[in-house]
Amino acid sequence: MIPVTKPFLPPIEEYQQYLKGIWQREWLTNMGPLASQLEMELKTYLKVKHLLYVTNGTVALQMAIKALQLKGQIITTSFSFVATTSSIVWEGCTPVFVDIDPQSLNIDPTKIEAAITDKTSAILATHVYGNPCDVVAIEKIAKKHNLKVIYDGAHAFGVEVNGKSIFEYGDITTCSLHATKLYHSVEGGLVICNNEVLNQKLKYIRNFGISGFDSFAELGINGKNSEFHAAMGLTNLNHIEKIHKKRKKISEFYDAFLQNEAISKPVWHTEASINYAYYPILLKSEEMLLKVKSGLEKEEIHTRRYFYPSLAAALPYLEKTGMPVTEDIAKRVLCLPLYYDLRNEEVERVSYLINNLLFKH
Repeated sequence: MIPVTKPFLPPIEEYQQYLKGIWQREWLTNMGPLASQLEMELKTYLKVKHLLYVTNGTVALQMAIKALQLKGQIITTSFSFVATTSSIVWEGCTPVFVDIDPQSLNIDPTKIEAAITDKTSAILATHVYGNPCDVVAIEKIAKKHNLKVIYDGAHAFGVEVNGKSIFEYGDITTCSLHATKLYHSVEGGLVICNNEVLNQKLKYIRNFGISGFDSFAELGINGKNSEFHAAMGLTNLNHIEKIHKKRKKISEFYDAFLQNEAISKPVWHTEASINYAYYPILLKSEEMLLKVKSGLEKEEIHTRRYFYPSLAAALPYLEKTGMPVTEDIAKRVLCLPLYYDLRNEEVERVSYLINNLLFKH
């Protein structure tokens, strides 16, 4: 069986070394030394000014919306994981969907201004599959209309654009360190910003709003993470370069084998690095996608329709909105197996089966 993804697990001995320290200190959570160390090391690795390690990527989004004191409408994309939209609703705001660009699959900046109203407070855009949005165009629109910008960078760990970290853009960027991500701490998330005052506000929010032993500065939540998760994050950070190289090789193998006119790929930002977080392909029709997906499943090869369906049409707590490009792409995009342990011969087998299924179509 070939799964669509599999978590990277480091040598257990390396993880156990951190566990010994946890047992000695008996400090399990509440931003212990390992969580603090992970923050510092990630800040250095990612070359960002301010970074907070939090419970998960969803809490990171909720904290971002709360810290920026957003109200009313937030312009966003329906081609994303549900947490992007549900976080907006959870924080009492209204998501306003804008269609995506058919090449990058990110929010189409040429359609954003038409969606702005006097109730709009922010833009929340997703770097889909780690592919950077048009951050320059979005920044211009935000400045023109006095809007805040949040980027959902759940997939974008390690990506750089225009020579600097993708996490440097916007008022706040969030990231997921869930076990399925290329770099993970089992469960975890990051909140990144450039403003020191905003970073302090986020720190308060992460810890119930507490500012001292008997004082409170903000309305907060429990957004902290544990020493056990931080230990996995620290261990995995030592392996991130080899993880990236391996995923790059796997992706290049797919590129070589999947030379098929029925298949295309999202167009990556020309000024950005690639982190190889996913391997999405676009088929010419949903019928073709379903044939490929079911054919692979018969061989115990699992794929994922990521993202499907369009959030604008699927969420029961929102009115349905027509997003023609998003709906078309969502029906035709399929993520193939990609993980550190995937062998070259398995990539070749998956590719051979896809090509064979398309040939018979």
